Formats: sequence, structure tokens, C-alpha cells
Amino acid sequence: MSANQAGTGGRSRPVWDRLRLSDRMRRLLLEGDTEGRYTGQTDSDTGYRLTMALAVGCSQPGRAWSPADFHHALIYTPSAGGVWARRLRERKGTLYAEAKLTAMLERAAALVAASPVIRGRDDAVEALGSIRRVVEGRTWPARRGADTDQKNLAARLRLCERAGGVEHVVSVRQLAELMNCAKATAEASDRRLKKDGWLVLVASGSGKDHGSRWVLRVPPDEEEVSGAQPGQLPATGSRGAGTVPTAHTGTSRTDTEALAALMGHDAFHRYAHGTSGARLLTCLDPVDGLDVAQLSRATGLHRTTVVRRMRGLVEDQLAVELDGKFLLASALSAPGRLHADQQVLSETAEHRGTAGLGERRRARHRRDRYNYRRWLAERAEQRHPRRPALELVPEGVLDPDTGELLDDAWAGWDVRDRARPVWRGAAPPGEGRGAAAGACA
Repeated sequence: MSANQAGTGGRSRPVWDRLRLSDRMRRLLLEGDTEGRYTGQTDSDTGYRLTMALAVGCSQPGRAWSPADFHHALIYTPSAGGVWARRLRERKGTLYAEAKLTAMLERAAALVAASPVIRGRDDAVEALGSIRRVVEGRTWPARRGADTDQKNLAARLRLCERAGGVEHVVSVRQLAELMNCAKATAEASDRRLKKDGWLVLVASGSGKDHGSRWVLRVPPDEEEVSGAQPGQLPATGSRGAGTVPTAHTGTSRTDTEALAALMGHDAFHRYAHGTSGARLLTCLDPVDGLDVAQLSRATGLHRTTVVRRMRGLVEDQLAVELDGKFLLASALSAPGRLHADQQVLSETAEHRGTAGLGERRRARHRRDRYNYRRWLAERAEQRHPRRPALELVPEGVLDPDTGELLDDAWAGWDVRDRARPVWRGAAPPGEGRGAAAGACA
């Protein structure tokens, strides 16, 4: 008798107890997808997604399952998570089902090996922090949509923090509302970031309530360290030319957390302070002032643009100018460097005439979603038109007002439901239409 059998009274322990699973994967295996996380287009698609999720859970470091263990848990154990595998065995045979599960387990192991190890929320926060440092340590000039791409990444970093990892789900309209821009602008930014390697599209959104699933990452060429010395900018055209020196060199950089909090407000609509104003404001500090040259290097904006935008921020009392340097106004100052005071920003939007433009965009997006859902319903109706209800009892058999049976051929039938007449028995001999009507009643 083995040690496992002796410790359990002669019965072997289940494989999910011998090879520990996370609590979430254990519930998925034993109870099934109770939360609907892996719902697909069909039952077969749903089962495949659930089984693949289990394969990934069984391939994590420290709990790598063998194919035999995976077969035992899904095929030879009546677990709720193995319904798809057991149906596959019934249709295609044992050898085919075991080969299919083995291939899925190997594919999951390769995926886990190629992915960074994230064992908990702390690891996820650290991974997002490294991405944020790369984004903030790079200059995003206001040319070819680079400043819009920075807003895009700032919004996605906030979504990833809420999701607890680099994988997140967002629709293009939701992203446009977070970025305070048009839907087409957000789509163009997604294409650029996807081409440059910042974004990976996992699954495109389909249906009326499903956004696209994305993975945020750092492109390989962005991870290389610039050859510039501390306090120097890299040579123009060389790798790392967009890197900004650290704060010790006298420059600052855009705070993406503050940018995500500011850019969605009407005060930073394109007709007000715009994206450039939000980026400049997030570079300011309430104590250490920055001049025009430092702000230009930090944001990649032209000196003329910096001067014009800073004048507007000072006019609306969002920034303060002192001896040729700009500081963050006390109304927006906080221990966390910048506090997006909604009352101050709302007054700025009123002054600039942009108050309510964000709500108008959100209302337009709601109308677009409603029209899209109605179009989906109409298309489904055209593909699968509803057939009219079959009526076995013709018109004129029953008086609609009194309920009296008008056709003696239907005597003994309950014809109140024209689609489902019910036999109640023949009328007594010698009785006429009134008895038939009584049978109907």
C-alpha cells in the first residue's frame, strides 16, 4: 500500500489534491464554469475554452500535471469541468480524446513557459509598473499621433490595474470616452500601438456586450538601454533617442496616472487645453518649477506650443508662473503630486466653453450601441424568421364574443386555444349546439 493510500484509509487521493490547483481552477474543475467566464459561440466552443483554461491552470510552475493526471481528472472522473472531454471520448473514442487532451496540455505548457510568471496581484502590479516606467521614460512628440498613443497607453494602464494584470477587455467606444477623443482616433491609435508591439489582440469583440481582449506589453526594442550618458539626450536618430533623462538631470516626465485622471475631463477637450495641456500639467510639481526648455524636452512639444499652452493654464489658474518657471497651482496640489479637483476643472471647462461635450459624446455612443443591437436583432430575424403560429381550428368555429360553438363538426372539442384543441368527449345524443358550447366551456 502506498503512502497516499495509507493516509486516506486505502483510497488514493484525487489528483487535484496530490497536485495542488489554485482555488479558482479547483472550482472550475469540480463545479464547472458557474460564472460564465468561458462562454463561447456553441457548447463545443465553450467546452474547449474551459478545458484549455484548465490545461493552463495545470501547467503553472510548481504544479505541472502529466498527461495521465489530466486524463484521469477530466475523462475518468465525473467532474463538471470534464463534460466536454467525456463527450469527445464518446464520439471519437478513448485514443482520440486522450491525444486531444495531451496536445492541449502541451500547448498550454508552452504558453505558460513563454509568458512572464504572475503568481499573484503583487506580481501583476510589478509587471504593470515596469510597463508604466517605460512609457513615462519615453518622449511622445505631438507628431503622427504619438501624443494620442500616450493617452491610449495611460488609459489601458488604468484598466489593467483594475483587471489585475496585463490582459484587459475594452471596446473602442469605451476607450474613446476614456481618452476624450473620437472613435476613429482611438481606432487609429490602436493600429499604431499594435504595429509597434505595445498591444496584442487576443480576441476581437463580437456580439452586443463583448469588448475586445488585449494584452499590454513592452516592445522588445524599447527594453534596450540607451547609450547616452547620465544627463545627456541620445543622438538624434539613434536607438533610445526618445528616452528622457531622469529627474536628477533637471527635467521631468509625464505622469501617466495623472494623465489618465485628467484627459477624460471636458477641460482638456481639443477645443480647450487639449492633450498638450494635460500632458504639460502632469509634468508640473507644486514645489520645483520647470522652465519652457525642460517642459519641451519632457513632452516632445515645440517651445512655441509649450508657451501657448502654459499661458492658457496660468490664465485658468491651473498653473503658476514664477521667475520664468512654472509650478502646479495649489488648487490641484496634493501629497500625490497632482489632484484632479473636479470643481476646479469644471469651472475651467465652463470658461473655455467645452462643458458638456464629453456627455454629448457618451450619449452619441449610447445611441450607436442601441442602433447596433437593433441591427443585430434585425439580422437575426432575417436569418431565422419567426414562423406564424400554427392554428388547427379555422376562423368562425367559435363566437369570439359569447364563446358559443358555431360549427357542429367540432362538438366535444375545447377550441378556446385555436392552436391546441382538446377533446372533451362527444355531446349527449339529442342535444344540439348548446350542449356543444357547454363542452367548450
